[in-house]
Amino acid sequence: MASIRARTGVLFFDFYYQGIRCREQTSLNDTKLNRSRLESVLLNIEAQIRLDRFVYSDMFPDSKRCSQFKKYDDQIRLVKESDPEPSNRLLANIPTFSQFSDEWLAENRIQWKISHSKNVSMIFERYLIPVFGTYSLDQITRPQIIKYRASIIEPKRKSKHSKKLSNDWINHVMTPLRGILNEAALRYDFPTPFINIKPLKIEKTTIEPFSLAEVQFFLSKIRDDFRDYYTVRFFTALRTAEIDGLKWQFVNLDRNEILVQETLVDGNVETPKTSASYRSIQLSQPVIEALKRQRKVTGNKTYVFCNNNGNPLDHRNVTKRIWYPALDEMRLKRRRPYQTRHTCATLWLAAGENPEWIAKQMGHSTTKMLFEVYSRFVPNATRQDGSAFDRLIEQVNFDSTLENADE
Repeated sequence: MASIRARTGVLFFDFYYQGIRCREQTSLNDTKLNRSRLESVLLNIEAQIRLDRFVYSDMFPDSKRCSQFKKYDDQIRLVKESDPEPSNRLLANIPTFSQFSDEWLAENRIQWKISHSKNVSMIFERYLIPVFGTYSLDQITRPQIIKYRASIIEPKRKSKHSKKLSNDWINHVMTPLRGILNEAALRYDFPTPFINIKPLKIEKTTIEPFSLAEVQFFLSKIRDDFRDYYTVRFFTALRTAEIDGLKWQFVNLDRNEILVQETLVDGNVETPKTSASYRSIQLSQPVIEALKRQRKVTGNKTYVFCNNNGNPLDHRNVTKRIWYPALDEMRLKRRRPYQTRHTCATLWLAAGENPEWIAKQMGHSTTKMLFEVYSRFVPNATRQDGSAFDRLIEQVNFDSTLENADE
């Protein structure tokens, strides 16, 4: 997003040109008046870029980037010589994508969680502004959007560790693009180009739960100071953000329950994921014992699981330093820590717990996701292999029943 920013008290331009981020220093101090003046200049720069009339070396003759943009400058100078009058579109009221994105983001932040707001801002900064920033909103076309979506599947930086973007992530990138274009179309009265562009198909998430034997083996071998932490993770189905944000005020060992009321995302206290995520989790005996032990360690702190200073654990750091090294040492397959939640769900199902109870424990509003995602791991418990019916038949003398029916 184009903006006027300050470095060591001095203002500079920050904008994109030809898909390249450009920062050009000025000699003006960071004052309200100077910002206003430079913002007017920046609007003119963006208008010229939008109309393909921006000559970089004319605006920033001492810049090191002049040589980089020389071929564009030469082409535009030829155009300006043959057509010295700017296009009428320069006078149009429809802003550029970059200009309107600032306004759109500011208007929508009020309804977003902090983590979501940061994520959307990152998508604009990294993906959308470099491509669409200089275009007038009504200039963006449907074919352009479709081509852009196809182009971002490949990683920007090529390396042996680079991975293609998943369909799920590409859909996340396209969602704010659709939102801003649809809103702009309503506000400035032009047809939205985001027409009949359906989200990409998302493959089902791979579920790799631990067996009960693996869970017991893991808990017997993990470091003592993290045994209670992973016991709670494996046997409550708490999400990562939920266990990160778990405070003692929401743990009731008299009633053997945990209340999920808050989460912790990137250090920010937020509300749970959905309305169904507000819930009471009934605790099994291993979890009760783990929390009793943990209370002796952190009971005088705010968070159940925290460092010596009382600050919540950084789950990324724990994953890197504790989780993966432990799996490697135990020669267990590497899996994301979130698989502890999946493990709990499958163990509950295998134990024959009521699916509706399990769904509530996990924070699901219905059992639909439960059966779609987890039931294939426990066919007997979910009556999907016919064995339950076979056992029922074995309990009666089927032949004699038929004979009695004939009589």
